[in-house]
Amino acid sequence: MPPEEIPDEGGADFSTYVALGDFSTAGFSDAALFIEGQEASFPNMLAGSFATVGGGDFTTPFMADNLGGLNVAGNQVFPNRLVLDFSSGSPAPVPVSGTPTTEATNVLTGTFNNLGVPGARSYHLLLEGYGNAAALELNLANPYYVRFASNPVASILGDALAQDPTFFSLWIGVNDVLEYALCGGCGMDQTGNPDPRTYGFGDISDPNVFADAVDKILEQLTSAGAEGVVANVPDLVDLPVFTAFPFAPLDPTSPDFGPQIPALNEQFAQLNQVFAFLGVPERSIVFKTDAASALVINDESLTDLSAEITATLIGSGVDVPTATILGLTYGQARQANENDRVLLGSSQGGVTADVVGALNQEFFAFLQSQGVPDGTAAQLSVNGITYPLEDEFVLVPSEQTAIRTATSAYNASIESLVQTYDLAFVDMNAFFTRIITEGILLSNGEVVTGEYAVGGGFSLDGGNLTPRGSALAANEFIKVIEEKYEAVLPKIDPLEYTGLYIN
Repeated sequence: MPPEEIPDEGGADFSTYVALGDFSTAGFSDAALFIEGQEASFPNMLAGSFATVGGGDFTTPFMADNLGGLNVAGNQVFPNRLVLDFSSGSPAPVPVSGTPTTEATNVLTGTFNNLGVPGARSYHLLLEGYGNAAALELNLANPYYVRFASNPVASILGDALAQDPTFFSLWIGVNDVLEYALCGGCGMDQTGNPDPRTYGFGDISDPNVFADAVDKILEQLTSAGAEGVVANVPDLVDLPVFTAFPFAPLDPTSPDFGPQIPALNEQFAQLNQVFAFLGVPERSIVFKTDAASALVINDESLTDLSAEITATLIGSGVDVPTATILGLTYGQARQANENDRVLLGSSQGGVTADVVGALNQEFFAFLQSQGVPDGTAAQLSVNGITYPLEDEFVLVPSEQTAIRTATSAYNASIESLVQTYDLAFVDMNAFFTRIITEGILLSNGEVVTGEYAVGGGFSLDGGNLTPRGSALAANEFIKVIEEKYEAVLPKIDPLEYTGLYIN
């Protein structure tokens, strides 16, 4: 049995620790921020370890309850947290019931060491007024920061510097690409655009903007002699939120789908002939009777063949209105494959499992307005089957490449800047990959994996760590801090934290 290690601060001073970052730093999990999750944030765990070697108090801007919902001026703007519920007979993530009591405009008083702000991008940490309640209606402020900013014109970095920190952690950059991922690539890749004021929701931040922001943050934090640790950005594409939902979920043994297969294949036969005539047979739509079938999706990266499909159908004798509708519907359609990522849900609030197979009301109404009989309109409006699943639910390969290219650029900047400022570096990208591909063995023989809802590594939102996952992440931070600053710090026992909240 190895001798017990005696805690030692080594060459670091942990007396005033501040944590800057976004979702993970704040303790966000299960699609919400709530007290228990904040208590299980990795910075809170680090602060407990630091306390054994002279670390001071570590304060957190706790939410008002464990529901997780957030109100602005009395209106709930963010939903309650998810829990795994068995009341329907099979486990399903559902929001906890109750009316949240956390009001963003009820500004907390005091100084806070945990400055993690869900939704913050790299440059937001420098933005004065990011916590100004008056700017919420203009989408220029973050309600999570509004509730604890020191004043309406404060910045997150400014609030950190005001505490004269001796040690800091910085884990930022996920949101510079996450919004794009969660909306199915709905935004623009702003690489080459140096003005973040022009960015919209779902856009990917320019890598140079990211690098400049991180450089300024580290320069100011270290200028007064603070030491610190910096984490990089995980590969988002392989997170459960993008991998847990199968690309081929249409089961031929399902009584709701199986009996429809012959009619569906007959319905698509003429369109498939058009695809072959146009030289794109790979776009053919065929449903299998002996195996699960892939969803029909809209792939915006494909050449839009709406006009060509319409003209070809008219040439083969199809009436103009019908040919026009079919061309409009299937101009960029194809069936999904193993290279696509179907999201668990869209950033607009839709849950993919509830959307697939359901009537697309908007398209159904459009067809009705065009004089299409209700029965025919309904047949053509089934999400993921006769109506291509919309882009907000799918990351196609080109969108995945954009995410990974930006992430790689961010991480290259982080590693370079860590060297420049002589800081500790923790490879969270490798850590996330290890959970997903190998799992992490615990002392009791359990293995924490990335399997959705049961693996214990990722919470029910499919992207943020569970409390147990955060404990493992905290130990990764501790390991590199010890190496860099020759410290000896108590480790976190992940078995003391839950891997899943069950209703």
